[in-house]
Amino acid sequence: MSGSHSAHWSEWFESQATEIRESGRWRAPRSFDALGAVGELEGRTVVSFASNDYLGLTTHPVVQAAAIEATTRWGSGSGASRLVVGSRPVHHELEEAIAQWRGANAAVLFPTGFAANLGLLATLGGPGVVIHSDELNHASIIDGCRMARANGAAVHRYRHLDLNHLATNLAANAGARQVVVTDTVFSMDGDVAPIDKLASLCAQHDALLVVDEAHAVLEPPPEPFVNGAHVVQVGTLSKTLGALGGFVAGPRSLVDLLVNRARTYIFTTAPSPADAAAALAAIRVLQSGEGVALQQRLRQHIARVAPGHPSPIIPVILGDEASALAAAQQLLELGLLVPAIRPPTVAIGSSRLRIALSAAHTDEQIAALVDALRMLETDGGQ
Repeated sequence: MSGSHSAHWSEWFESQATEIRESGRWRAPRSFDALGAVGELEGRTVVSFASNDYLGLTTHPVVQAAAIEATTRWGSGSGASRLVVGSRPVHHELEEAIAQWRGANAAVLFPTGFAANLGLLATLGGPGVVIHSDELNHASIIDGCRMARANGAAVHRYRHLDLNHLATNLAANAGARQVVVTDTVFSMDGDVAPIDKLASLCAQHDALLVVDEAHAVLEPPPEPFVNGAHVVQVGTLSKTLGALGGFVAGPRSLVDLLVNRARTYIFTTAPSPADAAAALAAIRVLQSGEGVALQQRLRQHIARVAPGHPSPIIPVILGDEASALAAAQQLLELGLLVPAIRPPTVAIGSSRLRIALSAAHTDEQIAALVDALRMLETDGGQ
């Protein structure tokens, strides 16, 4: 019987893979041998406009040295969860630095930003709780809302950046403990949520505002109270800071609760000492004059590629998947790695190129990108 069941599973694996292939949506990772923005991909040297390393801190010598020193002192891994002797001095120092950086009372470290959203939203969710989520929020927020629903919370999606729709939903659930959760900068469109207006709505309805700051490299951190609303920040260490990990920053009482309730904190090995040390060093760079200069350089790059755009995530909407894939291949042949983003990551009919700019890009690399995009416009993306 066991052999028969194994055959059934094997057939199912194959049938599912075939279904994806036949839909034209089969994907696989490619080995990109890179240090910073330039590397080798499939036998050619390319400049990557695909990375979320917005300030180029993954290759900053101070950040790299901190990771090496931490590995020498504490080893390559933490060996256990934070509550089972996996916590090292650098984890605590990093949490203090994150809280100071984000202007919060306290912060708690998670292994990834994805885990931070899962842990926070599952902890907040329960009977009598209503969570309102922007329809274009990141997958980690969506899955966190699913976990909250499993714990007894109700979850409502509101139309993207539609404050009237959100206000209607909040009013319809008066009397419940309510949470509004949103990305600050949306990962596929690069547009920015109106945090002040969202906070005002939350204050009117006594709702908690949760903001995911993952891509908010150029946005100032929100205050703990904005227009009368409590604000909790979720973030990642892998984008602006060029390391790996996630965090929740907010009131000390919430942070202490997460340490005792968030399953993605309690039941997973602590982040490596190297990642924690790298992130700590990156925060110090970010808060220095050099960090200000890197942010300004990133703004200048954005202005050259897409004047007036608010973030380093620049979408080029092409519609159908074939056009997006063809455009990405055309750019690759010019030595520019710009990924084609297709369903299910984005809605059907909105396939696109997703350009991610970095302060690490040179002026010459930006010029090459601008010229290539003009060529695509001329060719109609074909």
